[in-house]
Amino acid sequence: MTRLDNKVAIITGASSGIGRAAALLFARQGAKVVLSARGRERLESVADEIRAAGGSVFAVAGDVSEEAHHEALVDAARTEFGGLDIAFNNAGTTGPVGALTALSMAEWQEVLGVNLTSGFLAAKYQLPAMEARGGGSLVFTSTFVGYTAGFPGLAAYAASKSGLVGLVQVLASEYGPKDIRVNALLPGATDTPMGREVANTPEALQFVAGLNAFKRIAAPEEIAEAALFLCSPAASFTTGTAMLVDGGVSINRV
Repeated sequence: MTRLDNKVAIITGASSGIGRAAALLFARQGAKVVLSARGRERLESVADEIRAAGGSVFAVAGDVSEEAHHEALVDAARTEFGGLDIAFNNAGTTGPVGALTALSMAEWQEVLGVNLTSGFLAAKYQLPAMEARGGGSLVFTSTFVGYTAGFPGLAAYAASKSGLVGLVQVLASEYGPKDIRVNALLPGATDTPMGREVANTPEALQFVAGLNAFKRIAAPEEIAEAALFLCSPAASFTTGTAMLVDGGVSINRV
């Protein structure tokens, strides 16, 4: 028996990085997965990999900042697999890196749209579907940046991702009586395309790795394992948390 047998899961940002690792892992653990990302070609490549391994998958390309996309994902979960039990709302963006005073209103709103408004839209459609199944688990990818540490140049990223923690706490209290768990996952530096946009030189990578207790960058698979825990029955009494998976960067001082 695998940990997600007979469960249906939505995973956003599934074409690369943490989302891709989670899609492959959840499928191996028995889940039927509905995958989302903007790039159709890379998304279908992940779906093909899951099918080749004998998994059940349906891919829906689209933009998580758009309400219709979230409705389509939940519709696909219901139509293709009968309902929805799990959602790993992982898609995100760092946005422009630089001083807040240099950000345009359009740039600020774009980052909030992808990172925070998408969380509201996801929950709006996912929660009723989970309630219809008698329970479920929502996980949102946040970050330690703006939660336990401030990083210069990432104001919009930090503000939007920190907002998810507040959303998680309210939803956890509202939907706990309906057996729906809601948690935030806060990764540290991880070897993903988005992470490489910020740490884009050997010197920057060395600096970022040196911030945590392990002195290395996490593999996406390590973060996916933490997401699996929060989505699985192993976390049956865990809700409303901001779970740090940051290699100890939040407590490391040397």
